[in-house]
Order: sequence, then C-alpha cells, then structure tokens
Amino acid sequence: MNIPFYKYQGTGNDFVLIDNRTNIFDRDRRDIVAEICHRRFGVGADGFILLQNKEGYDFEMVYYNADGNESTMCGNGGRCIVQFAHDLGVIGNTTRFLAVDGAHDAQVKHGLVHLHMIDVNTVNVLDDKTFFLNTGSPHYVQRVSEIEQFPIFEQGKAIRYSEAFKPGGTNVNFMEMQNGTLFVRTYERGVEDETYSCGTGVTAAAIAASKLGASVPVAVKTLGGNLQVSFTQSAENTYSDIYLIGPAKRVFEGQLDVNF
Repeated sequence: MNIPFYKYQGTGNDFVLIDNRTNIFDRDRRDIVAEICHRRFGVGADGFILLQNKEGYDFEMVYYNADGNESTMCGNGGRCIVQFAHDLGVIGNTTRFLAVDGAHDAQVKHGLVHLHMIDVNTVNVLDDKTFFLNTGSPHYVQRVSEIEQFPIFEQGKAIRYSEAFKPGGTNVNFMEMQNGTLFVRTYERGVEDETYSCGTGVTAAAIAASKLGASVPVAVKTLGGNLQVSFTQSAENTYSDIYLIGPAKRVFEGQLDVNF
C-alpha cells in the first residue's frame, strides 16, 4: 500500500507526518514507525506523527519517538503538525487540537507557529544549577559552561539512564546564557542521541533559566535555529500562558510503500 507522507522540521527537529483522517495507517504498527524513522533504511526522522480526526477538536496529534513507541508531548512536533494542518487547509490561522498531554491552542502568524504549552505547577530545584520539571515531557536541565565543547551525548546518556529517573528515564538538557540568549542542547530519550532542537526541552530550560535571572520572553538558540519562550509566573514554581514560538517548515513529500 502506498501512503502519502510529508517531512517537516522545526529548528532542525525533523518528523514524518501522515494525514490519517481516513485511518490509512495502522497506528499499532510500531515496528513500521521505527523503520520509517531509521536514517539508513527509512525516510529518517526524530519522530513520527499522525494527524487524526477527534470530536470536539480540529484534529488529534498522535506522536511516536523514532524507536516506534508512542511518547509524551513533543513541542517542535506540535508546531510542525499545526503548520501541516494549516498547509492541508484543515485549519486557518488558529486551532485547538488534542495531544497526549491534553488540549493545545496554537496560532500561525508572521511565518511562525505559536504553540500554547501545558501549565507547569512544579519545578524541582535539585541544586543551584540543576532542575527537573515536566513541560508535557519530563526534563532534567543543567546549567553548564562552554556548552559548545560539553560532552552532550556522554553526559546526557548517563543521566537519562540513571537510577534517579527509572523506570521511564528522562530527557536531558544543558544550557548556557550567551549575550542575552539561552543556548540549549538536548539529549532526547526515544531518539537516544542529541537532537538539533527539542521543544519541550527548550521550554523547560527557559523556565529554569528564568529562576536564574533570565528575562521573559526568553530568546533561545539551538543547533537547528532560534526559538522564543514566553510565560507568566503566578507563584514561586507555577507557570502559565506558556508559548513556544518558532518556525516549522515542510521539507519534502513522498509515498511510503507499507505492507500491513
């Protein structure tokens, strides 16, 4: 069976997307998802996303990590599916859709996708440079120096699999403030490597950085490009009106030859 697919990227975080409103793709075939995301034997992507019908919403976002497992929220994937729905004509410039962590509002304006993230009600301050919080996915955040030379893969992998975060593990982010811009690098679980950008990770790092004095909105640099995170702090560890803002671009489209 040939199934149309689309490749999108949001600041270098890349995804294969399928319009599954007619259920042409069997969402239980995780083995096929992993094959599609493989960078040697498939299309290659950090994640795989289905756009599906959902009563009461414009659409539903179903997200898989590159290993084929359905996963927690992906911020850059959320921005990409909003742009995808906009490109398909499913939505106009505003939308409300359902993801694994609940409902999300978003707007497409001036070439950027503004994605409303879930509220954050707890920020665990582990020490003066280390934090843990959930922005739709769990994130460990650590402030470091000389981030360009920092061993992201080695340190990220060690923390991701450490006893403190078993059984599910965590995503791991390292950040450094550089001339008023927050540079963030992320080791993502499910990809099991550093990615060019991580939306929920950038959001977590921006909130953590604000506790260290960063001004809001937080300008963020990733390996794949620039993002912005805005939010309102209503109590010591309570954050709302959180928006992840940045570009989402179609890279190419094609046909998947899938055997169900």
